[in-house]
Amino acid sequence: MSPRTGRPIIGAKKDIDVKVRFDKETNDKLLEYCKKNSVTRAEVIRQSVTLFLSEEKK
Repeated sequence: MSPRTGRPIIGAKKDIDVKVRFDKETNDKLLEYCKKNSVTRAEVIRQSVTLFLSEEKK
């Protein structure tokens, strides 16, 4: 049997895929934020959803 290949899983397994459509202006702002803060779009979106849901509880 060959060894596992690919990136190791960090944290909880992310096996749900969600597609979101953005207008160009929003996408450009998101890409600029990602570049400035050295994070991926997916990570920013995950953090944003988590923040939104925690704010909603208050």
